[in-house]
Amino acid sequence: MYQENMKKKVLSGLFWKAMENGGTQGIQFLVSVLLARMLTPSESGEVMLIMIFISIGNVFVQSGVNTALIQKYRVDEADYSSAFYISAAIAVILYGVLFFCAPAIGAFYGQPVFSPVLRILAVTLFFGAVTSVQSAVVARNMEFRKLCMASLSAAFGSGVIGVVMAAKGFGLWSLAMQQFFYSFFLMVVLGVLVKWRPRLLFSMDKAKGLFSYGWKILCSGLIDTVFTNLYGLVIGKQYSSYMMGQYTRGNQFPALIANNLGAAIQSVMLPAFSACQDDKERLKSMVRRSIVTSSYLVFPMMAGLIAVAEPMVKLLLTDRYLPSVPMLRLLCVAYATWPLHVANLQAINALGRSEIFLKLEIVKKCVSVIALIISIPFGIYVMVGLRAVTDFVCTFINAYPNKKLLDYSFSQQWKDVFPSLILSAIMCGAAYGVQYIIEGTLLTLLVQILVGVLVYGGLSWLFKLESFVYLCATVKNLKH
Repeated sequence: MYQENMKKKVLSGLFWKAMENGGTQGIQFLVSVLLARMLTPSESGEVMLIMIFISIGNVFVQSGVNTALIQKYRVDEADYSSAFYISAAIAVILYGVLFFCAPAIGAFYGQPVFSPVLRILAVTLFFGAVTSVQSAVVARNMEFRKLCMASLSAAFGSGVIGVVMAAKGFGLWSLAMQQFFYSFFLMVVLGVLVKWRPRLLFSMDKAKGLFSYGWKILCSGLIDTVFTNLYGLVIGKQYSSYMMGQYTRGNQFPALIANNLGAAIQSVMLPAFSACQDDKERLKSMVRRSIVTSSYLVFPMMAGLIAVAEPMVKLLLTDRYLPSVPMLRLLCVAYATWPLHVANLQAINALGRSEIFLKLEIVKKCVSVIALIISIPFGIYVMVGLRAVTDFVCTFINAYPNKKLLDYSFSQQWKDVFPSLILSAIMCGAAYGVQYIIEGTLLTLLVQILVGVLVYGGLSWLFKLESFVYLCATVKNLKH
């Protein structure tokens, strides 16, 4: 009965988290396409460069303590309130740092407009301090429907503001305000839906307990976020805001898929894995199911994007963004490995081994930074290509501890996902070949998508792939 209830909670959580990410990022994707057509690549690149600093700041505000609240076996109001005051204090300090450093950052990149935009966007750090605890309450109670509703509302409201401002000629400020109001609306709507409010409670013992686990997650998140955005920082300085805009659009499409499914798995699996932390066999089974099923879904999507990249960019973003196509394809290879990264790391977190999590991040980022430094003299495309290579190598690093912790080695993991990988490669080849047969951008894109779906679905049915059978059975059970 417990297993059945947990399965229902996990499936419900995954559904609402996928709906949240899919709907939110779908709206944001549509908005970004509209803004890309109204703004220049340079303007898009400038705002995305500024958002890197906000993303890094949000790691301090939202990471670590948030994860500690979710992982902790029992929490009370003192835990929640203590966590909030820690996050709020960090937000105040970081805002001060960004406020006073904004002119220097603008001067470093040769963009005076950076200073006022960065100072305004840095206000979102305070919104993040609130939503970090609200999100932890949602995750612990597996009430992802509320987060879905809040995210969709925030994406729609902020998107309308961004598009209207762009149409009125506000340039990069339209994109900046879209980012600002998304964070603001998310906090407000969650405040209505989630019945949690900070109280005048602060326990040093609670804070120490949360911090003893959370600081390693924070450091890991900081390392990961800095490194992920390091490419943007280097491109913005080494090349130009124009190439930064091309990189941003190339990254946008595969990131939409990876963040949607990957974040859904990450958000739902941590509380689910944590609930089974004392039963290693069940935890291993859940980790394996997460890897196999998510890879079955992510691999063909990334392979399909590789195949349709050129006609899709032409149709959605216009010919101005064609330089982003090679980067898009390379980044698809990098993001395809996310299911393995996420499941392995969440299993380690669920077991309370945040020190291993931190060590893994340090090792992976050392490898990746070396690759980045080596690639800089050879141009942006080599730089992005080596990122894909290092992301693949890092799947082995992330899986290494789970050979001992769960008796689930990286060779077993790749053996489990290999069938999906082969079918995805075959599908990619078939869809890519369509462009040599059919003319017309829209028609080519539509036929490529149709061929991809038919080939992958047909081969899955023909060979009775494990994940295909599992998903069909799950859908049937949900109908009943």
